[in-house]
Amino acid sequence: MPSDLSPVITAATRWLLSAFPPEAGALDRALAEAQAGQAVTIAAALRYPTALDAELLHLLGPGGSARLDSITGADVHPPEGVERVWRPWVDETVVSWAACLLADPELAAAAASCVAATHHGAGSVGTAQRLTIPTQRDHRAAPLLRHPDLLGPIAELHRGTLRVLLTTADIPIA
Repeated sequence: MPSDLSPVITAATRWLLSAFPPEAGALDRALAEAQAGQAVTIAAALRYPTALDAELLHLLGPGGSARLDSITGADVHPPEGVERVWRPWVDETVVSWAACLLADPELAAAAASCVAATHHGAGSVGTAQRLTIPTQRDHRAAPLLRHPDLLGPIAELHRGTLRVLLTTADIPIA
């Protein structure tokens, strides 16, 4: 993924992992981070498909995590320091789309195939296999992150827009 989207990708991935923490252990955390990172990378590439979109993102900013925090019941006023640095870089739409992709591997596969049409290109997300064909180990590592009911309130925020985008791209989705 081009570095121009890396602040949003990093912040959205961190937000997902803090809102839906993985099981204890380094391997589980790494597997959960890989899954969240793949979902967020695809969502960001679709949300900001052109170089101009990415430049506008840096100029205007993505909006922050306040609404997402209030939906999940997180502290909307985090303490001073590191927490405040990354939260403004969370993009609500990217997180919502990533939640949709984490909850539905078929939708994730359709979205991953659409990334090739962006300026990021197909190689920017790799195979996204942990996202599109999750193993039992992937599910065990991140049960909250992959649970459709828990992700539902976040996914529903912008699911319609994602479906329209993918339908417009002539990608069949269930």
